Amino acid sequence: MKERLIGAFRRARYAAIGAAIGAFLGGLVSRNGASTGGATGALIGALVGEKRHDVSGFFDSVGSDDAEDEEDGERRLSKIRNSAADDD
Repeated sequence: MKERLIGAFRRARYAAIGAAIGAFLGGLVSRNGASTGGATGALIGALVGEKRHDVSGFFDSVGSDDAEDEEDGERRLSKIRNSAADDD
């Protein structure tokens, strides 16, 4: 339930930001453009909020917590540092 509420608030926040940006850009053209730009910006903002929420959740679920992966990464990082020190 908490995740659903967080997702709804995230979409609403992006929709509000998109509406403000769209209304500003449309307002540079005309009043009708401000209305249309606000509606379009809100739609795009909500879509971005939905996709961003899904993608971040996807990457969190894919991440690995294996100790072997961390040791392997540290080993590679130390090799890179050593090779950079050798170049100096």
